[in-house]
Amino acid sequence: MARWGSTSTRATEQMPPRLTAEFWVRAYLARLRLADIPAFVVARGDPTAGAVLVKLSTLDARARLFQRSFDLATGRRNWVVLSEGAEPEVDAAITRQRRHDPDLWVIEVEDRAGRTLLDEDGLAT
Repeated sequence: MARWGSTSTRATEQMPPRLTAEFWVRAYLARLRLADIPAFVVARGDPTAGAVLVKLSTLDARARLFQRSFDLATGRRNWVVLSEGAEPEVDAAITRQRRHDPDLWVIEVEDRAGRTLLDEDGLAT
């Protein structure tokens, strides 16, 4: 029987290890660089546990904003569209999110073809 404050083997088996936000961002930027997709850190968040937003600019005055979400039904983490439309509207959504969460990372990806690589292995979940 585990006592309060002790490490329960059962609890640690259920929690998969998580990457720090900064490590994930660096890895993501490296993957984008390998695919010749320009990307920039627009706002640095908390290096350990900051959430990450990914803005995709298709360079035609339109943009899409992605946020990682947790699916209670499957227990998986997925990327979902938080905002989409004219680039100034998406930028306003980012400003609102940063106002509520200053530890938020914002990555801007620029790709006419709309590639983010967020659906690839290692980035999707």
